[in-house]
Amino acid sequence: MIAPAPAGRATAENTTRSVGVEEEFLLVDPESGKPRAVATAVLRAADGGELTGELQREQVETNTKPRHTLAELHQDLLETRRQARDAARRIGVELAALATSPLPVDPTVSPAPRYRRMVETFGLTGAEQLTCGCHVHVAVDSDEEGVAVLDRIRPWLAPLLAISANSPFWNGEDTGYASFRGQVWGRWPSAGPTDVFGSVETYRATVQGMLHTGTVLDEAMVYFEARLSRQHPTVEIRVADVCRDPADAVLVAGLTRALVETAVHDWKAGTQPDPVPTSVLRLASWRASRSGLDDLLVDPLTWRPAPAADVLRRLVEHAAAALEASGDLPVVRELITDVVGRGTGAARQRAVHARGDGLAAVVADAIA
Repeated sequence: MIAPAPAGRATAENTTRSVGVEEEFLLVDPESGKPRAVATAVLRAADGGELTGELQREQVETNTKPRHTLAELHQDLLETRRQARDAARRIGVELAALATSPLPVDPTVSPAPRYRRMVETFGLTGAEQLTCGCHVHVAVDSDEEGVAVLDRIRPWLAPLLAISANSPFWNGEDTGYASFRGQVWGRWPSAGPTDVFGSVETYRATVQGMLHTGTVLDEAMVYFEARLSRQHPTVEIRVADVCRDPADAVLVAGLTRALVETAVHDWKAGTQPDPVPTSVLRLASWRASRSGLDDLLVDPLTWRPAPAADVLRRLVEHAAAALEASGDLPVVRELITDVVGRGTGAARQRAVHARGDGLAAVVADAIA
C-alpha cells in the first residue's frame, strides 16, 4: 500500500505538480498466453472509462487522471488496470502487463488509416511494433519551462528505463536484454534521446525540420524520449516499459515528477544543463535496456559505469529537495528498496521461465 504523504507536506493542488500515467497492455489468450487481435471488441466492452486502442490490435492503453499525490495515482493505476482487465474478460481474453510478448506473435495492425499508413511506410519496423510502454505526463507552466525541463532531465532518463525493465523475451527467445522493448522502439527513425534545445524556438524548429524531411508522418511520430505534449500542458516522458507491478509505475512517476521539479528549480537558478553528447546518452539508454537493475548502469554524474543501486541512490539525491517538498521521499525510498530487492519485471519473467514450465507460464504469472 502506498500511503498518503505525511501531514504538513506540500500536497495540495496549488503547490504540487500534477502527474498522470498512460500504460499499454497486451491482450492475451487465457490458456495459451498468445496475444489476441481483439482490441476493437475490448474497447466496445469497456463501456466508457479511459481505455483506447493502439497501433496493433493485440494491445490497449489506459490513462489515469492528473493527480497530485502518489497515493491517488496508485489508486488510479489499480482502477484503470481493473477496468481494462474486466473489459478484456468480457470477451474471453486477459490483460497482461508485459512490455513485449514472450510468445511468438504476428501482430495485426489496427484499422485506423493512420496506423495502416505507418505500417505501409515503415515496413517491418511498424509491422513488428507490438510493444507496451509507460508514459508519464508532468504539468509545466509554459512551453519555455517545458523545454528547460527537457534539457535538464536528459541525463536521468536511462535509470527510469532500468527500473521499469519488463521485456526480456521476444519471438519466443530470451533476448539477453532486460528491456528489449527499448531496442524494438529504437527502430523508429525519430526515437531516442535529444540534444540540448536551449529554447522553445529551437525545439519547434527541430520538430519542423524532422517533419520537412517527409520521413515521419506527423508530429505525433516525433518519438523523443521526452517531449512537449501536443495535447496537454505537460512534458511527456516515454522511456519506461509498462511495469509488471503498479508500484513500479508509481515509482517511475514519482521520480519523474521530482526530476521535472528539480529541473525547473535549476533553470530558474540559472544552472545550465549538462552538455553530455546525445551519443553518450544513447549508450546509457542501451546499458539500461541491456541489464536493467541486474548489472552496471552509466552514472549521470561521472558518465562512467557504476552499480545500479548506486545510480538510483544518486538519482534520489539529485531530486531529494523536490521529493521532500512533495512528501514523496519516504515512499520513493521504500519503493526503490523494494524493486532493488525483488528485481524488475524482467527478472521476475526470467525466474518464472527458469522453473521449466515454458513461456506460457510467464504470461500466466503476469496475468495473476
